[in-house]
Amino acid sequence: MILTRYRMLVDPLAPLLDLADVAPALAEARDRVDTAMRHRALRRHGGQVAAEASLRAAVASAALEGHAYDVEEVRGGTVTDPVVQGALRVAEGLGGLVDLWPRAPRQVLAKLHVLAARGVVPADDLGKLTGSADRIGGLAELVTKNPDKSQPVLLAAIVHAELLTLRPFAGPSGVVARAAARLTLINRGFDPRGLIAVEIGHLAREPEYVGSSGAYATGTPDGVRSWLRHYAAAVSAAADELTVIGDGVLAAA
Repeated sequence: MILTRYRMLVDPLAPLLDLADVAPALAEARDRVDTAMRHRALRRHGGQVAAEASLRAAVASAALEGHAYDVEEVRGGTVTDPVVQGALRVAEGLGGLVDLWPRAPRQVLAKLHVLAARGVVPADDLGKLTGSADRIGGLAELVTKNPDKSQPVLLAAIVHAELLTLRPFAGPSGVVARAAARLTLINRGFDPRGLIAVEIGHLAREPEYVGSSGAYATGTPDGVRSWLRHYAAAVSAAADELTVIGDGVLAAA
């Protein structure tokens, strides 16, 4: 739908910035992230902050799949739920997939599914696409052939929503969708250190997350606008969470 309609343009996503309130929402998210990235904890404790953000992102992503646990339980290693364990593997594996993502997105999606769904779906289904080949092809083309043109948060939002709509894998496909969006933000330089745990923002606004992703799937301008506004708000919330994490790290130092 969205990708088919705009894929021939120089920047196929540029028309989406004309939807009401979308561009200002994305700009606000950018400002909130820039502010959070100046937190003084990142100067000397950046690795610790990144590890905590990654843990919280994984726990939130699993919760959005209906597998909610307290962060401290997961940190303590007492949670054996395979969806949680898969989300943790995905979070740990993101760094090694950043460079491959814009070159071979289908391969990366398959790898993400293997990490996310091990122990959840039969071994023969791991990494196996079940969704529309045309839509997946359009998404792959958007990621590989538009390296510098689209606004990073806008592109991440579309990657996320397309994968949520298609659910191209068996099992915890949402974990894969959220990870692919994070890879987009990291690879495009918006969040090069992987500090912005957007999953936390989605979970904090879960009814809106579910409703706006469903609205996006209708393919209407209002539906797409609803999703993009939600995504920008989730990024802003994740920026605020980064500040909270940074404060906690400094307090414990």
